[in-house]
Amino acid sequence: MTAERRYIEISRAIREAIAVRGYRPGNRIMTERQMAEEFAVPRSVVREAVMALELDGLVEVRKGSGIYLMRQENDAATAAAAEIGPFELLQARQVLESAVAAQAARMVTKADIVKMRDALALESQGIETDEGDYSGDRLFHHLIAEATQNSALVDLVDELWDKRAASPMWARLQTRIFDTSYRRRWLGDHQAILAALQQKNAEAAEQAMWRHLENVRTTLMELSDVDSPEFDGFIFSAAGG
Repeated sequence: MTAERRYIEISRAIREAIAVRGYRPGNRIMTERQMAEEFAVPRSVVREAVMALELDGLVEVRKGSGIYLMRQENDAATAAAAEIGPFELLQARQVLESAVAAQAARMVTKADIVKMRDALALESQGIETDEGDYSGDRLFHHLIAEATQNSALVDLVDELWDKRAASPMWARLQTRIFDTSYRRRWLGDHQAILAALQQKNAEAAEQAMWRHLENVRTTLMELSDVDSPEFDGFIFSAAGG
């Protein structure tokens, strides 16, 4: 198992342990040390796995207290997300995250930029190893929201990503993204967004984010079964911006 792959496998093992042991939302789960011992991996690997689960909204790390389960994998949020089509989610993200990128450009700090660079390095690593690891992608968008210095905007962005993670229709579409050239194109979009943020150019950041999510929409439209009753791409028939 490669070093890059280990934390992905451990995050899956943690999910399985949560289900098997019957943890409920609000329960404190195993500590990092316990997980490291149980799965026979360094704590650094466990820490990366827990971070991925936290970004997915499954757990919350409370400093000085422990790791807490925030939701069940098959809870009401998952059921609700099943009713929302992938293109509807993309439309919401395009509207929200473009405005968030503009605000981030106004408020971004040097520390924010450093974290975003690290996230893009993680995304690039996931593409090159071809492990199906999208954590760098989500982390980059999360960090842009954090750069607004507005926790309400962070929550809104994370909520849309949580809905995406819980959407079975999105999951089916994502399995069709077998060509890493798509993901390299999106990485290029991310680099353009980062460049605008570094320049503190709000208009350029907003436009770069809009174009990025438009590129995602175009790719998914090409991969979709337009005759499926679940297809909701018609929502974007008049997309623009």
